[in-house]
Amino acid sequence: MSEPLHLKGVILPETEPRDFWVADGCVVEGPIAAATTLSEQCWVLPGLVDAHDHIGLGASPTGAVALSPEETLRQALTDRDAGVLLIRENGTPAQTRWLDERDDVPRIVHSGRHVARTRRYVRGMAVEVDPEEFPAELERQARAGTGWVKFVADWIERDAGDLTPCWPAWAVAEGIERCHALGVRVTAHTFSEQAVAELVDAGIDCVEHGTGLTDEVIAKMAAQGTTLVPTITNLENFPHYAEQGGAKFPRYAAHMMDLYRRHIETLGKCHDAGIPIFCGTDAGTVVLHGKAPGEIVKLGKLGSHEFALGAGSWAARTWLGQPNLEVGAPADFVVYESDPRVDLRAVEHPACVVLRGVVVASGGAAH
Repeated sequence: MSEPLHLKGVILPETEPRDFWVADGCVVEGPIAAATTLSEQCWVLPGLVDAHDHIGLGASPTGAVALSPEETLRQALTDRDAGVLLIRENGTPAQTRWLDERDDVPRIVHSGRHVARTRRYVRGMAVEVDPEEFPAELERQARAGTGWVKFVADWIERDAGDLTPCWPAWAVAEGIERCHALGVRVTAHTFSEQAVAELVDAGIDCVEHGTGLTDEVIAKMAAQGTTLVPTITNLENFPHYAEQGGAKFPRYAAHMMDLYRRHIETLGKCHDAGIPIFCGTDAGTVVLHGKAPGEIVKLGKLGSHEFALGAGSWAARTWLGQPNLEVGAPADFVVYESDPRVDLRAVEHPACVVLRGVVVASGGAAH
């Protein structure tokens, strides 16, 4: 049983300071005479969210690899110490459900393995199938998760020398319909224009990256309530991806650079249209874990500081069906010594991280 805790500060997205109490791992009504005071002048965010995170995934010389339990745990703890207390795991070859039995790691929404077209993705990362097998495999992976499933909607196609959709539109529509019948939400990796348009037409719940979104598709997403996790942290690697493939696939390289040059403009249009946007880093092979605070800072390029903080905290938690800091909710929160609404970069420097009512990380002196 954890010791009772007390602090006084602004519990975002509220605006005024107040006393805040924790006992038995939950937010409670106070006062509690025996509580330890963490701070008397602070700002508190409900636990941060990384909604595009590949726990248990690592790189190998030939592609991707499932990591050992020790390495997987290290990734989870790295995210936690940055303040990430809720993860939507977006596909991994590793078996990670054992992490749910631990009290010292973030809560995880699992997605099964993500599904890719045969020989059209990073080797070893996903379950690879042909189009006629896609709907059944997507349903199978949906059953293996805890509310979400992900697939790869486009990737470079050698004959075209560029990004093309991985699946015929009928297969995408049938796969999404099967998952929705199970009550499972569907998301997909997409960089290109055609693939994302077909995803939105098929009624997908969420789009990952979304660099190919046009004005017409943005309007349809907004009308349908389709969400977006842009992973700006990973989009900044597009020049590297273009350089890697440029000699062999110059059309692909030019396309990637065009998408990169206008990605902030594209994402800004999504925000202005009212599309719900949430924080995700794509941590796994290229992107290191623990980068969600930096992603929140990058989201500040699209809208207000309050928008960016909500996208990485309270709004994202609500979207994923998790509570914030109301009485009776789990005490998962991050404490800051300065106001991140004034300077978003404050979110990169937590004073302490509290998970399930226990201080699990401390980065600064308490007041």
